[in-house]
Amino acid sequence: MKIAFAGKGGSGKTTLSSLFVRHLAARRVPVLAVDADINQHLGTALGLPEEEAAALPAMGARLPLIKEYLRGTNPRIPSAEAMIKTTPPGTGSRLLRITEDNPVHDACARRVRLDPGGAPGHASTGAPGGAPGDTVRLMVTGPFTEKDLGVACYHSKVGAVELYLNHLVDGRDEYVVVDMTAGSDSFASGMFTRFDMTFLVAEPTRKGVAVYRQYKEYARDWGVALRVIGNKVQGPEDLDFLRAETGDDLLAAVGHSDWVRALEKGRPRPFTELAEADREALRVMYGAADASYGRRDRERYTRQMVHFHLRNAESWGNARTGTDLAAQVDPSFVLGETAARAPQPV
Repeated sequence: MKIAFAGKGGSGKTTLSSLFVRHLAARRVPVLAVDADINQHLGTALGLPEEEAAALPAMGARLPLIKEYLRGTNPRIPSAEAMIKTTPPGTGSRLLRITEDNPVHDACARRVRLDPGGAPGHASTGAPGGAPGDTVRLMVTGPFTEKDLGVACYHSKVGAVELYLNHLVDGRDEYVVVDMTAGSDSFASGMFTRFDMTFLVAEPTRKGVAVYRQYKEYARDWGVALRVIGNKVQGPEDLDFLRAETGDDLLAAVGHSDWVRALEKGRPRPFTELAEADREALRVMYGAADASYGRRDRERYTRQMVHFHLRNAESWGNARTGTDLAAQVDPSFVLGETAARAPQPV
């Protein structure tokens, strides 16, 4: 299952996504966390010391490796240089599974231990493996570097995540949790259609629900499953405000958390000490995410992937690569678990 957390800057989307990751790990299911926000905070929210979080390998810096591996023996893609962030898979492409070992995971993923005793987490190198439990895998887009300043936009970074999701085949009891870029900027790419469920984190303020309205408007024609998680809710008045502004889209709400405050101070507590009201909100979120599996439409998913690829090809991709990128589309290919069982290129 692919789950996105979105919201305006400061809404608490990174905190909520990290709590959801911990909840999944506590349920003993495989989970991969992805920080797709240029302001990289998910690693520290999962308990990593700041210096370890800053040293995580950036997916954006490893884009040539990712492209070369994913193109496999696909005859429609003559070289890795001809691939762009929206290039869809086809016959011969290498597909990714959350629990497998592969060169992309070896280069970009690190295991983060969520110590049940409350001690700070740590990242370790090596193959990500597939064992669920108190260890999750984390990948990051990477922050801006000095050479990016003034000449690059963050889309060049998150493009690696979009390419990864385009080639990912995930099952019901496997989770990818993506902490998205703040605000409505994620609509600048087709990545917003890559998810089974998007949790929009909203504070009980006019600014807090403004991003929800933008998401709702943009996502309306794309079949995006969107639910609102109220954050920093201090009482019935705040809850009534969110209900009035978001209606049936409001799924759950959380308030002030002593557990989160302790983590932010570098004094993490065992996850079992999280307040029961917050744990119930996470259970409700998990139930909604799990239920979305039955509504998966793999043909629509692939069709939308192709749609955004053709738009990018016409807008800038053909000129940049000197290639007719429309020729990369395999009209007979549908991304799904059946495709993942097909023989993969060596």
